[in-house]
Amino acid sequence: MRNVRALVVIALASGMLGVAQADTLQMGGADKSARFNEAGKPSRGMSQARVEAEYGVPSTRRGPVGDPPISRWDYPGFAVFFEYDKVIHAVSK
Repeated sequence: MRNVRALVVIALASGMLGVAQADTLQMGGADKSARFNEAGKPSRGMSQARVEAEYGVPSTRRGPVGDPPISRWDYPGFAVFFEYDKVIHAVSK
């Protein structure tokens, strides 16, 4: 009877222990070295002054909205989004 009880305990314990599995998600086109942008657009962390010095005066400026304040500058081929005065993202139009 003791052996049967031990086998039942072992069977129950082994049923509770599962094998951990994980899948790897492959994302095409994602490149961490790009640092949020493609060549020719401002990099994340650049100041508004540096963006204007390197890319010129934007065609339009949209004032800050929300908290933290997010503003947008539009250039002919891309838009730049700022949090306070730092670039957080630059996207192609």
